[in-house]
Amino acid sequence: MTNPTDRNKARLKDQLEALISEMVERGILFQEAVSQVEKQYILNVLKKQNGNLSKTADVLHIHRNTLSKRISEYKIKI
Repeated sequence: MTNPTDRNKARLKDQLEALISEMVERGILFQEAVSQVEKQYILNVLKKQNGNLSKTADVLHIHRNTLSKRISEYKIKI
């Protein structure tokens, strides 16, 4: 018997695989897909950390300067 966490991870993995398949079918280029996932991931964590860059960088396990660079690169408004 699997625990709820394992079931949730498996469900998320299935959803991600379906999304990737759809992106490939629609001709979305690899770099475009990676950029969009990274941007949305950063936006989500930023929101959960109430816009705090240091906390967001810690959660993402990246340097704060790297986060600032990505925010600028993706034109994310804080």
